[in-house]
Amino acid sequence: MHTLSESSFEVGGSRIVYEVHGTGDRVLVYMHGLLMDSQMNRALAASLADRGNRVVLIDLLGHGRSDKPLRASEYRMDAYGRDVVALLDHLGVERAVIGGVSLGAGVSLQVAVAAPQRVQGLVIEMPVLEWAVPAAALLFTPVLLVMHYLAVPAGVMARLFARIPRTPNESLNSVLATLAMPPEVTKAVLHGILTGPVAPTEEERRGITAPTLVIAHGRDLIHPFSDAEALVELVADGRLESARSILELRVFPRRLTERIGDFLDEAWTSKPVSASASASRSASARRRSA
Repeated sequence: MHTLSESSFEVGGSRIVYEVHGTGDRVLVYMHGLLMDSQMNRALAASLADRGNRVVLIDLLGHGRSDKPLRASEYRMDAYGRDVVALLDHLGVERAVIGGVSLGAGVSLQVAVAAPQRVQGLVIEMPVLEWAVPAAALLFTPVLLVMHYLAVPAGVMARLFARIPRTPNESLNSVLATLAMPPEVTKAVLHGILTGPVAPTEEERRGITAPTLVIAHGRDLIHPFSDAEALVELVADGRLESARSILELRVFPRRLTERIGDFLDEAWTSKPVSASASASRSASARRRSA
């Protein structure tokens, strides 16, 4: 049975909460999706910890048990990337595998671009890149407007959801926590995400040399499979794993959890691909698509 501990650290006067599953030098930092929290990844963390990994789940600022300042600038994707690097500094971890789902996937890419020397590998679950921007805007802009112009009824609904008893299913509890978020916090988070960079540029992604596992599925406008395929083609050492649905890793996790565990074993024993090899691979990919 793996060990579990909870702690926190501060960045810019804000408290960020994280929990650690397992022990050892093989560290995986894994992040939740937009407006969710670390509860959604606890079952995954427990399984990977049982395979000898130390899995750190962070509640990004504005989410879960972390502080929730109302300054939208603190919720930009690149700001979240800096928070993750600060977490590594706080833990005294020189290199880690960085990963996450949706929002967490985007933050992982930001870390890989901003601090490549700290990244042993990447686990990118359902990335949100160029092809997803129109669908994301269609989904989240109305939510942002509701939180702004209908804050009073939205607050009433949030307080009602906060009174619902939590369940044995931690992924479901993460959804309930999302629905219980105060509207002013939801508004600030969405504002920061929508006005900041969604993802590193294509050229920046082409420079990522860390081994990268990309998990995606084919029926999702917010996380289109085409974005995942394009990412695998751009990075130096990418591999694509097709999920059967958006819920597979949370509801029927065994197959994908084993794939992630195998990837972690590979990432900690592989040699990094050189930048020149990355450029050559990308050029070959462009010639094939021409």
